[in-house]
Amino acid sequence: MISQPELKRVRALHQKKVREDEGRFLVQGRKVVAELLASNVRTEVVFATDDAAEWVREKFGRHLPVEVGAPHQLERIGTLERGNELVAVAFSPPPVPFRPPAAGELMLALDDIHDPRNMGGLLRIADWFGVRRLLCSRDCIEVHNPKVVQSSMGSVFRVEVRRAPLADELRACSSAGAHVYLATMDGPAVYDVELARPSVLVMGSESHGLSEAMRALSAGIVSIPRFGGAESLNVAMAAAALCTEFARRAR
Repeated sequence: MISQPELKRVRALHQKKVREDEGRFLVQGRKVVAELLASNVRTEVVFATDDAAEWVREKFGRHLPVEVGAPHQLERIGTLERGNELVAVAFSPPPVPFRPPAAGELMLALDDIHDPRNMGGLLRIADWFGVRRLLCSRDCIEVHNPKVVQSSMGSVFRVEVRRAPLADELRACSSAGAHVYLATMDGPAVYDVELARPSVLVMGSESHGLSEAMRALSAGIVSIPRFGGAESLNVAMAAAALCTEFARRAR
């Protein structure tokens, strides 16, 4: 059985402030915990039911710190609607310093993204297209929110994320020779724009698009041409479409 103080400590990681203060976050479910244990992100402890604990030991070795708890205890510390059989506590990676895009690199910059599923989707899209680094504005949802971690399906462990004043970071990238592109609803079609690298593609919020601070930047503009009647795409869909064109041009 997991002790009551330990249950209380881990359950507190549901809260953003505690995650930030403790430098730890939750990883849940067999798929995402497996991705964690295969990554370079440090794991503090794994809590599991009997069956899940045996699965962890068989797959990753018996040296891992695994604490077995009753199903009702795992339900208390997990955040999933069902299936809280496996909950790991991971150490948050240290903050990363500013580095402009390297030669040939594409980075994504996210301006005021709030929806956890969109953020998780953006991490997966970055991972899919080989985009290794994300810049996030201070107003973005944290990537270690449990819903973001779950939605990323493990990509959060492979994509480096830096949170910073975004306009300042983009100006610094531009000064270092990177090409900055703003994704909008009303700009020239991405197919008609010369996409030079190194580059940073800036995606705006789901509800309001790019902020005024972003629109004030000296940058290229790209959009996705519409051929049907849909009013809009969510930010993750739009990022996938634009990254496809960036990747196609780089071949």
